[in-house]
Formats: sequence, C-alpha cells, structure tokens
Amino acid sequence: MQDFKNKVVVITGGATGIGFSFAKQFGADGAKLVIASRRKDRVDEAVSALKELGFEAAGTAGDVSKRADVEALADFAWSTFGKADVLLNNAGVAQGKRGPVMSLDLEEFDTVLGINVYGTLYGIQVFGPRFVEQGTPAAIYNVGSENSFFPAVPGSSAYISSKHSVLAITEQLAEEVPDFIDVSLICPGYVQSEMTAGNPGGMPTDEFTALTLKQLKAGELYVVSHAYNMVHINKRYEALRKAFETYAPRYEGDDEYDVGCMIEKMMAARAAKG
Repeated sequence: MQDFKNKVVVITGGATGIGFSFAKQFGADGAKLVIASRRKDRVDEAVSALKELGFEAAGTAGDVSKRADVEALADFAWSTFGKADVLLNNAGVAQGKRGPVMSLDLEEFDTVLGINVYGTLYGIQVFGPRFVEQGTPAAIYNVGSENSFFPAVPGSSAYISSKHSVLAITEQLAEEVPDFIDVSLICPGYVQSEMTAGNPGGMPTDEFTALTLKQLKAGELYVVSHAYNMVHINKRYEALRKAFETYAPRYEGDDEYDVGCMIEKMMAARAAKG
C-alpha cells in the first residue's frame, strides 16, 4: 500500500506506546484512525490527542484475547467510517513472571499467548474475510518482535514462543491472501514504550514507527529496525548451515523427500487426471 490517504486504519493496543505512535504516523499520511485498547480512559485520551493533531480518529475499548471484542471492534470501524482498509495487530503483553522453561508458570504462558497469538489470530479471522469481501486494496500488519527470530530476553520463553508463533502465522497468511491484501510482520527490537517503561535506552518510539512506515509503503513482508539483530540471526543460521552441511548435505535429486516438492507433484498428478 503506497500511501494511506483516506484509508481507515484500525490499530489494536493503539492508545499508548508503539500503537499510539503508529496512529500518529498513519494520521500524518492522511489515514482515518480507529484505535482500540483495554482501558477506555486511555482510548479517550488518545483519541482526543489525535484529534488535536488534526487527525480524524475514533476509538473503543476491547480485549483482543476475546473474539467477541474483536468482532465488536470491526463493527465499530465499519459503523463509524463505513469500511476498514488496514488492520494493525499491535496489542501485546510482555511476560510478567520470567524463569527457566523447566519451571515456567503455564498460566503465565496461557495469558501471554492469549493476547499475543490469539489476539492476532482473531484480528486476522475477523477482519480478513471482510477485506476479501470488500475486494479493495487492504493490509494486515502483525507486530512480532526481534524475539520472532531469536531469544532476545532471558527467561521469557512464553513471550518468545508467542512472537515465534506470530512469525509463522504471518508467513502462512502472506501465502494465502489475494494479491490486493498486503501482509507484513513488524519486528521491533528494544523500543521505548509502556512495556519497557522504567528501563533505560531503547529506540525512540517515533523514530521506530517512521522507519516502519517506509517499509509498509514498500510492501515489505519483514519490517525491520535494529541493525545488530543480524548478529544473532546469522549465529542461528550459521549453526543450521553447519548442521546440514555435516549431516544432510545437498545431493542431486535431494528434493525426493521435500514436502513442498512432493505436494506439488501430487497436485500436478491430480490435475493431469482431470
């Protein structure tokens, strides 16, 4: 989507932090804004602030871990502006109780996945079919993390698992949607937000979202920011490369057991049979 002028952009977790910064970026590009968050008072404050900046904005409270609330958000967007064009699945939580995997609090795991993973899925499943039915250019942007690619935060296996899941969901979604729907995975590293409040450093929020918006306009699948991430990513893939070269090196005809190639061959055989 090359620009967002007159597009209706729905942002979950949009009342504070990264979500609110995104709202300002989209608004400055001419978008109409719908923001949602669990706290009605913060939603009202954010909507007022956006209107003071000259943006057309509306908001509603809701919990993305509840499908009914996401359905209500979609209804609110369509009743307010007559449509929606962009969904930014931004709502997320950090892991509160950190610790080793062997002693991980599974209730904590369920809470984190309920918002970070199911909240993303509900957004996709509620807004996606409406976008398809509209048949006009649309976009679904999911906020992952540098933790989608490697463990960045010690003792946070629930959070890391949730962001790995968002990566997988986003890549699969990108293969399934019609061409008129853009899909992107936004991968922030350490960015200043309410989630990181009280901790020093971090990329300034508006700097991060400005960099992100350029990539969304370019239609990038992976939307990136923190350059040093490549050190960790290369470490993972170097270990994988070494393992394959040692124990499963390439050979002529090695697609014989590749599931993707096998599926293609089966589909081609079925098509040939009519």
